[in-house]
Amino acid sequence: MLNQAEPRQFELMTMSCAISYKFPDAEEYYDGECLNVSGSGILFRGKHKLENGMALELAIVTKNKLIPPLKAYVEVLRSKEIGPEQYEVATEIKGIREY
Repeated sequence: MLNQAEPRQFELMTMSCAISYKFPDAEEYYDGECLNVSGSGILFRGKHKLENGMALELAIVTKNKLIPPLKAYVEVLRSKEIGPEQYEVATEIKGIREY
């Protein structure tokens, strides 16, 4: 049952694992760090400021056996600078597929 005081519709799973991201029509991937995953979004750190509404493809490989390697197609909701060449990027999941 959902906690009515909590505005989220899905459980938030905190994790720290490698993530790579790329623009849908590009070949080059960039490295980042996954911070958390929910049923509707993924929060990660990367070296690029990304514009709201931008589409990305994320590749996540965890050491957690409950989460298989996956590719997620996401839309950037916000990108916030947290240090020199360090951005925290919140995304909304648009589609998922396993490797």
